[in-house]
Parts: sequence; structure tokens; C-alpha cells
Amino acid sequence: MKIYDISQEVFSSQVFDGDPSPSKQVLSSIENGDICNLSSFSMCAHNGTHIDAPLHFIKGGQSVDKIPLDALVGKAYVVEHIGAITEDDAIQIMKKAKVQDKEASKRILIKGDAEVSNEAARVFANSGILLLGNESQTVGPKNAPMEVHLTLLGAGVILLEGIRLSEVPEGVYLLNSAPLNLKDADGSPCRAILIE
Repeated sequence: MKIYDISQEVFSSQVFDGDPSPSKQVLSSIENGDICNLSSFSMCAHNGTHIDAPLHFIKGGQSVDKIPLDALVGKAYVVEHIGAITEDDAIQIMKKAKVQDKEASKRILIKGDAEVSNEAARVFANSGILLLGNESQTVGPKNAPMEVHLTLLGAGVILLEGIRLSEVPEGVYLLNSAPLNLKDADGSPCRAILIE
């Protein structure tokens, strides 16, 4: 069994333009004579590797603590793509995934520097997938992410953004991308892993 850690290290992770960066504060230190090491940290819910709940872009949408875990844990299909994903690309990705494993086709992870067009987002949303993951800090175009988010999150597709797949070959894996159990939150960091 091989386990791939597809998460960014939090304190050095990528941050979407304008979001606050993660920070850590040492509260006590054994080296300074304290009885234990203790720290606190602060971060945006969308720093590094994280999930977007529908509430991120949809008023009254589902929050992190209400997302069914089976959307975030289960078989997934890793596919490589560079550049904009068109409607035709999304159709081909879904066909390829279903041929490989019908269950894995419910969770699509896109390897490479790719951005999802709104036409592709509609294909993914209409296919009934549970989760769409990508390596960028946002699934859609960086200069205009709203439309793609509304299309996918509006269809109940959970987004797993900021993953790292450079060491992962295309194929079927077991994904665990469970978030922290944050009540009423619009997103959450997660330690995403793939098991071969």
C-alpha cells in the first residue's frame, strides 16, 4: 500500500491574493523552561489545501459541518490536464473516469496547472460528481472565480483546492480529504491523502 500526502504544509502554503496568511505563535516552550511546548495558530479557512463548502459562495448554502463525509472520503480518479478545461475536455475526463471505475468517477482530481471553465463546470455539475479537486488555490479563473464556484457549489459539488499531485500518476485511488468539523464554516483546511 502506498500513501500519497497531497496536502501543502500550512505555514508555507499558497494563499489566494488578498487572503491572510497562516501564522503561528509559541505560547510556551520546554527550551525556555516551560513544562511543555504549546502553540496557537491563525489562518484563513481557504489557505493551502482546503475544501470549499457551498456556503463559500451561496447564501444559506451548506456549511462544512453539514457536508456528508462520503463526498470527501472514497474512491477518486486523478487525471492530468494543463491549461483551460473546456466543455469537451470535461466530457472526455468524465468518460475516461467512468471507464476506469464508476465509483471513482464521483470524485475527480485534476493534476497540473489547469483552470475549469464555466462550460466545463456545467459538465461536471450535471454528471453528478460529489467532489472536484485541483492544484490551484481556486478552481476557476483566478481573475473571475465566482461563476465556476456558483455552478459547482450550487450543484452540491464540494471543491478540494490547493492539492499537490506532481508525484501521483493518473489513476484510481482512495481519497481522504475530511475537513475539520467547523460549525457554520464556509471552508476548512484538510490533510488530504490518496491511498494506492
